[in-house]
Amino acid sequence: MQRSMRLNQLRRLLSRLLNKRGQTSENDTGMNYLVAGLGNIGAEYASTRHNMGFMVLDAWAKASNIVFRTERYGDVAEVSFKGRNITLLKPSTYMNLSGNAVRYWVTKLKLPLENLIVICDDLNLPFGTLRMRKKGSDGGHNGLKNIQELIGTQEYPRIRIGIGNNFQKGGQVNFVIGEMSDEEKNAMPEICDQVINGVKAFTTIGIDRAMNSFNTAKKKTPESGV
Repeated sequence: MQRSMRLNQLRRLLSRLLNKRGQTSENDTGMNYLVAGLGNIGAEYASTRHNMGFMVLDAWAKASNIVFRTERYGDVAEVSFKGRNITLLKPSTYMNLSGNAVRYWVTKLKLPLENLIVICDDLNLPFGTLRMRKKGSDGGHNGLKNIQELIGTQEYPRIRIGIGNNFQKGGQVNFVIGEMSDEEKNAMPEICDQVINGVKAFTTIGIDRAMNSFNTAKKKTPESGV
């Protein structure tokens, strides 16, 4: 009789401990991150300048030997780095509605916005120039504009990848969704590696220190060759 009571007490104690452990794990978001790479779905957009975010995440997935799966609002995959759990997101909403995907996954993962980082192209930077920022305006980028509208703030980290503005007046749309040149394509593997390393630094040493090293690193461009 006493032995049976002790066993029941042990079971209840173990149950409480396991429940508490599960709650702690679920609520511990400090080691969880969301990386949203922006782009447009469809083979016709795969090699366009507007798909820089997709290209970076595809390169990361390939290097990590992982495969994206289709979930709500996008394709998703998970990677780990130095104890950090990093969710990679390629929105399936098309660029102008990227905010739907970002808002949904930030909420689903229960993340503070400082654990989100968005990767996108930028017309205002020369090709291959990279900038990490902890906040900022949308800079005319429709994906960032929609994210800002739906999450209600512009205070979230982002990495901007320069694509240049080598187009005639009125040719911006065709340039952005146009196929990259062979020189630009050849530069992409190194650009992707630099961005991936920047995101890894962001998750481990924090945005301020990551910006300091990332924004001062020399970038390789097709024009300069350095």
